[in-house]
Amino acid sequence: MKNERHLIALDLDGTLLTSEKTIRSYTKEIIFEAKRRGHIVVIATGRPHRSSINYYNELNLNTPMVNFNGALVHHPKNKAWEALHQPLDYKTALKIVDTCYDYAKNIMAEVQDHVFLDQDDPHFIDTFIDHTSELQFTIGRLHKQLREDPTSLLIYPYEEYIDELKQILDDMHTDWIEHRKWGSPWHMIEIVKKGMNKAVGLEKIAQYYRIPKERIIAFGDEDNDLEMIDYAGIGVAMDNGIKELKSIANYVTDTNDNDGIGKFIQEYLSINVKM
Repeated sequence: MKNERHLIALDLDGTLLTSEKTIRSYTKEIIFEAKRRGHIVVIATGRPHRSSINYYNELNLNTPMVNFNGALVHHPKNKAWEALHQPLDYKTALKIVDTCYDYAKNIMAEVQDHVFLDQDDPHFIDTFIDHTSELQFTIGRLHKQLREDPTSLLIYPYEEYIDELKQILDDMHTDWIEHRKWGSPWHMIEIVKKGMNKAVGLEKIAQYYRIPKERIIAFGDEDNDLEMIDYAGIGVAMDNGIKELKSIANYVTDTNDNDGIGKFIQEYLSINVKM
């Protein structure tokens, strides 16, 4: 079975990427060799397209990609591929904005590659807004600016209110949204439409390539990877990942800074490369 074609799904931050947001050369070579042997490699991330396409190109991929934690599944190199885009209703989004105002330093809405930022914040902008030619960028109160269904909302809460805000979101909006918390140093809460997660995107891609669950290898580290790791036949948590993810994973590999992905693929699929 290990000689058959597998689908390999890679989360980016804390998983494929090091703490410096790079891909280690050993892991990259293992991925290239896996591709040469016919395995399918995809990226499944909470990031938008614009801030993940550079890693997609670095790995020389020609496969669909999961963005916004499954709210957008598309093929960057094949516009004929049937994309999945499931945004939030904008009226629902504005109700969530109302809920979060007293608990948040800032709120960002993304309509694919159009970014709406509630308040001007140069530090926030420098960190999260990569000014590419594809990006449209609007600053101003979301209640005045947002008139489209957003792919996601990104809440930047006061750190002392994170747990309280998550509970409020559960109590008030659980029928309409999914929310996930990012780790340090930016303790963000990302919100997408109810039912959207990385497993939804991964299932669509697996069906496209006709790869059964038992031949899906998925790597992750955070709570936005829980559904994907649980869905995959071979769910792999990074050693730097959260305890909840490790508890449901089939395997735990080394950290993102120590070639965890490369080491697991090399051993599990019997792949060797000369470095």
